[in-house]
This record gives sequence, structure tokens and C-alpha cells, in this order.
Amino acid sequence: MMLRRSALAGLMAAAFSAAPALAQQKVEVQFWHALSGVLGERVDEIVKRFNVSQDKYTVVATYKGNYDEVINATIAAYRAKKAPQIVQIYERGFMSMLLSGAIVPVQDLLTEKKKDVDFGDFIKPVASYYQYKGKLMSMPFNSSTPILFYNRAQFEKAGFKEPADTWGELEKQLYTIKQKGAAECGSSLAGDYFWSLMENYSTVNDQPWGTKSNGYDGLDTQFVYNKTRLVGQVTRLQKWVNDGVIQIAGQGLSPEQLFTSGKCATFFASTAAHGGIEKAKDLPWSATYLPHEADLTAHNSSIGGATLWVMKGHRAEEYDGVAAFLAFIASPDLQLWWHKVTGYVPITNKAYQLAKAEGYYKQSPTREIAILQLNRGTPTANSQGFHFGNYTQTTFALREEMESVFANKKTPQQGLDDAVRRGNEILRQFEKLNAGKY
Repeated sequence: MMLRRSALAGLMAAAFSAAPALAQQKVEVQFWHALSGVLGERVDEIVKRFNVSQDKYTVVATYKGNYDEVINATIAAYRAKKAPQIVQIYERGFMSMLLSGAIVPVQDLLTEKKKDVDFGDFIKPVASYYQYKGKLMSMPFNSSTPILFYNRAQFEKAGFKEPADTWGELEKQLYTIKQKGAAECGSSLAGDYFWSLMENYSTVNDQPWGTKSNGYDGLDTQFVYNKTRLVGQVTRLQKWVNDGVIQIAGQGLSPEQLFTSGKCATFFASTAAHGGIEKAKDLPWSATYLPHEADLTAHNSSIGGATLWVMKGHRAEEYDGVAAFLAFIASPDLQLWWHKVTGYVPITNKAYQLAKAEGYYKQSPTREIAILQLNRGTPTANSQGFHFGNYTQTTFALREEMESVFANKKTPQQGLDDAVRRGNEILRQFEKLNAGKY
């Protein structure tokens, strides 16, 4: 009997001694993202930095495929009540996420958890894209905007110091570069040209993409880009393709490689392309702002990339960890580091000022172009961004029609008319499905 009591006492003592260890177990936060390769490694480093900075939470980052695959996996997981706490969704998924009924607004969460985040300090075009009724709904993460990369040597060989500020003059330069043999082609057509050369053409030149302030003021928005100066821009691009001034990637080379190999003199691409371009050996490159029409004032460009959304259905202590992690991401020091190692823009003015104060842009002047371009002028209803439902589907329709234009199967006006018609049908489906939610 004494032996049994002693054994029982020993077990109880062991149980009580283990209790503090259990109590100290870290709260786990799942974070799904779409960044692979070097960018995925940078995400892992952010998570590692956060995890070692405190002893309450452990964030687990998981690569779930490309942006489309991430949003599809998130929908499936939420329906199965197995969604992660944090998920990275591209900017085109904003309206779908906003009206899903599955998210916790980031600003509400951080305010509730008393996190010291200055929401007024976010760079305006970045914040406005992800706001609803003045409130930040998701945390900006990898934000970018397109700029114009160019080969200095090829411009100089053709007699130019740098690219012109306006589309008309730049067009003359690119034709001269090709005609004089300074480069095989004037420009390389980026895979996301619909963003860099069409959507951002519209924002920079203050042209509407849709009604209702590009969807900000209602789900009954309609596309109208077939009735704006964009028709002239697409006519220009079609001519460039036909004349070989702009080259569509093929023969085993990516659009970026057409530029870095020296075949094409310019490349309209995300500022995040810095990483790949900087690695190119003996490439005399530089970068500048997107051009504008000569008779129009240049406005801010629009952003791309993705933000971090917080999903519903988790425990209070897990949301404590989510809030701590998001505040960590928004901190100026982390944003400065992220900006330097990726080429993405810092999401706050404080982080930008830190970079300026340490002389970063004197060493890397092209890294500042995107920030200055995003902050150029006061955002208008046409330049603040795009709030369209099922935007990915409408973009797919636009790309299909543009392929017909580039293949000379349709005129620019016909292609844009058909893209708008198809896009508006998709908008009406989204409006019907989400009636009364916005």
C-alpha cells in the first residue's frame, strides 16, 4: 500500500511539475503565402525574425502555390473550417475577400489589440487600395508598381541620354534605337503588360477604367476603358508589335531576359524586377518613371502585389499572435529591410524616411522611383486603384482580347469593346451574388 501511495505521489508530482511547461507552450499561427524562390526565403526570414523576437507565439509560413492556388486553397480550407489565421492574397482578390464574410478587418484587430500602428502613415495609393470606408481591411505586404527600366548604352548609341517623359517622344526613340541597330528591339512585352502598360497607363494619365470611381462607390460599376485614351495606347502597342519595336517573349527567353540579354532596350516592369536585373552581368541599365501623354499631367501609378488577410474562426489568443506579427511587419525597421532585399516598396512613410536618412537612395537611386511615382500628385478617382469584383476573371477576358489584337485578328477598338462587354457581364454576376454587401 505504501508503494502504491508513493507511486501515485510521484505521478502527481510529475504532472504538476509538467504543468508550467504546458502553460508556456507557444501559440501557433499559420501563414499561407504565394512567394517562392528567393522571395519565399525572405518570407521565411521575416517569420524567423519574429519568432525569435518574442516567446509567446510561433508563426508557421507555408508556400501554397501561386496567387490563384492560394486563394482557391483558402476558400476550400475556410469551408472545411481549417483556414489559416493569415493568408496572402493578390490585389485583384480584394473585393472577393472583402465581401466573403470570412475575414477580420486588420485595422479593427490591431486597434482592439492595442498595437502601435500608425494607419495614417501608410503610403496613400497603397493604403487606399486596401481600405473600405476609410478603414484598412488587410495589411499591405509585397507592394509594387511598374517603372521603366532601360539600357543606357543602347540609348546613348542611338543618340539619347535617357528615355523621354512622354509616350510620343519615347516612341520616336524606340524606333530610332531599332533602326540604328543599337538594339534588336525597342522594348520587351512584360507578361503583366495589362497592368504595367494598360491599367497604369490609365492611372498615370487620369483615365477612368470603370464607373463609380473604378468600383469604389458601388458594385454597379461598369468598365469604360474602351472609351478613353487607352484606345490610342493599345493602337500604339499593336503598331509596335507589328513593326518589331516591342517583342513578345518566346524562343526560350522570358520578357525579363529579352532585356537583360541586351536584345531589347527597355522593359516596363514591377520595381520588384530589380533583383533579377541587378544580377545581370555587364548590363548598363538604369530606370525611370512611366511616361505620360504630352497634353496630360502625370499622376500617381497604381500598385500591384498582395496583402495579408486575417481569417475568421480562430481563438482569441491566436488573434493576439496575429496582431503581434502584423505589427511587426508594419514596423519601420522591418519595412526598410524588406524594401532593400526585395525591391518592393516600403508601405509606410516612416520606413521611406529611414531609407533616405541613411543615404540608401544615393547608393541605389532607382529604388526610390517607385515610391516617388506612387506619391506623385493627389490620387484621383481614376488613380486610386481598382475595386472590381472577380477582377481576375475580367482580366483574363481582357488578355484574351488583347491576344487577338496583337495577332491582328481584331482592331484595338474591337478588342477593347469585346473585353469591356465580357468584363461587364462578369461584374453583373458579382453584383448579383453580393447584393447589399457593399
